[in-house]
Amino acid sequence: MAWVYVIIATLAGVCSATQAPINGGLGKRIGSLEAAWVSFFVGTVMLTLIVLFFGKGALGQFLQVPRWLLLGGLLGTGFVVFVIISVPKLGVATTIIAVMSGQVISSILIDTFGWFGSPKIAFNGYRVAGAICLIMALLFLYRGTQPS
Repeated sequence: MAWVYVIIATLAGVCSATQAPINGGLGKRIGSLEAAWVSFFVGTVMLTLIVLFFGKGALGQFLQVPRWLLLGGLLGTGFVVFVIISVPKLGVATTIIAVMSGQVISSILIDTFGWFGSPKIAFNGYRVAGAICLIMALLFLYRGTQPS
């Protein structure tokens, strides 16, 4: 059953990698911040429809949650803007592997210390090796980034 979630997470990666050049191309045409706004607007429309048809009816409760739980939107804004700025300069592969490096290093810290209510997962050699492999991939892709 866990493999279903691995597949779902992999599909999220496909969406992220595909979104990067699309938003980057939009950013070149209308500006980076404007492209981020359009991306979030389209996403908001889509999520509104999904919530209307499939939501559980608890949307109004977001006002009662601790304020720090609302930072996801702020962080998502940074993610989209930074990717839009990076793709035209680095290419899709280097940008995505850089994003993944930041995600893995941050997530190892979050897991190790149990930040943000996450379950603690012990820091071990396998996690270090995985992070090193990802950083090596970033270095190889970055060195191989030559505009055509």
